[in-house]
Amino acid sequence: MTPSADPLVLGRRIRHARTRARMTLRELAAATGSTTSHLSLVENGRREPRLSLLTAIAQALDVTVSDLLAPEPPPDRRAELEIALERAQRSPLFSSLGIPPVRPGRRLPLDVLESLVALHQELDRRARAVIATPLEARRINTEQRLEMQRRNNYLPEIEELAEEWVRAVGYTSGALTHHQVALMAERLGFTIIHVDDLPHSTRTVTDLRNGRIYLPPASIPGGYGLRSLALQAMAHRLFGHERPRDYGDFLRQRQEIAYFTACCLMPRFAAVAHLTAKKKDKDLAMEDFRDSFGVTHHSAAQRFTNLATELLGIPVHFIRTNDDGALYRGYENDGVPLPTDASGAIEGQLLCRRWAARAAFERRNRTTEFFQYTDTPAGTFWCSTQTGTGEDSEFSITLGVPFAHAKWFRGRETSRRATSTCPDEACCKRPDPDLAERWRDYSWPSAKMHAHVLSPLPSGSFPGVDDTEVFEFLESHAAEHD
Repeated sequence: MTPSADPLVLGRRIRHARTRARMTLRELAAATGSTTSHLSLVENGRREPRLSLLTAIAQALDVTVSDLLAPEPPPDRRAELEIALERAQRSPLFSSLGIPPVRPGRRLPLDVLESLVALHQELDRRARAVIATPLEARRINTEQRLEMQRRNNYLPEIEELAEEWVRAVGYTSGALTHHQVALMAERLGFTIIHVDDLPHSTRTVTDLRNGRIYLPPASIPGGYGLRSLALQAMAHRLFGHERPRDYGDFLRQRQEIAYFTACCLMPRFAAVAHLTAKKKDKDLAMEDFRDSFGVTHHSAAQRFTNLATELLGIPVHFIRTNDDGALYRGYENDGVPLPTDASGAIEGQLLCRRWAARAAFERRNRTTEFFQYTDTPAGTFWCSTQTGTGEDSEFSITLGVPFAHAKWFRGRETSRRATSTCPDEACCKRPDPDLAERWRDYSWPSAKMHAHVLSPLPSGSFPGVDDTEVFEFLESHAAEHD
């Protein structure tokens, strides 16, 4: 048989020709010296006939072998639908459903066949939408970042909701306590329970049936992380979130709960009072803001971007970068030229080596904030950078403003200044010409291959979460607390 022939299409062509010739499988088997079971497999695309059998079939049905192997579409609409249903039911997606296949025989009405194929096509479309490619995720993330940029990273409706909830549990100033977070959960009808066996793919699990929010062990009294996790779990309920429809919906929900959590840990009325007083004294500092509310430097700097422009009149930018110079997260409404790819995404782009976000890694003593002025094609910016160490690598957190607004910040008197002409590659991306000449033909580095380069995004309603593990966890703890 011709190797390029599609077994399913060939089988339907044989069946179509046999039906037109008014022959039964038994009669065709007798005419070709084959068996009805073997011919049935051929017609259903499950067995490829040898050329000798295919020739005998063509002679018996008064057609040519070329007619049966023609590259054109299936002979009629029914054959086309039967092929589509067969292919759908042989897919891994259908296998995962755990339901028996439907045999697309001649007795199956055409309208039913049409409906089944349409349902399978929709299932496939939804599966592909949920299992978004990294490119799709970057597109969605870029859209959300630009929308927040247009809104100065400020969402007043969430600010007001968070203020209402923290005031209701007696918060007035300083760090939101674990007890106050627990009271907020009680107001929502939930009890916070700390366990040491959370499913590995989750940060928290909420039992909606029994009103429980499961968190990791309370091993660090006063720790920022556990308060944040509990608030994020509660935020899903406050916003009435349903299971994400797609990856874009998942990212939107994450953005909303993260914003709400920041508003609770650093409530607008208390945060603005602190920042306004510091601005008046020309002594704004992220380390003070961080310490006053008991949060991380990252959270303090990012929260500052929510309030700076709308309530303090300060345009600002925020950058988190890894020690290899790759931009991990960024925001700006002050005109700083963040690097982007052709789609407008910033994640993974290399920052200029001369920017404070990367220059801070060159210091030996990294315990204090690093200050720098940087002249760029878009103007001069003052930046404050703090470095830290994550699970896999070091990172830096940068909060920056245009030169005219540096006067409000501690560290403005720094004499450190750099010049960047990026995105001009002559700035820092091209090697020294002499070094390039000397080593271009004598270097062969072995590049790291990151696993995520070829991987799709995690699948599932909640991407990356193992449902089996979560359901078994909830079942075991439901019995334990009953």
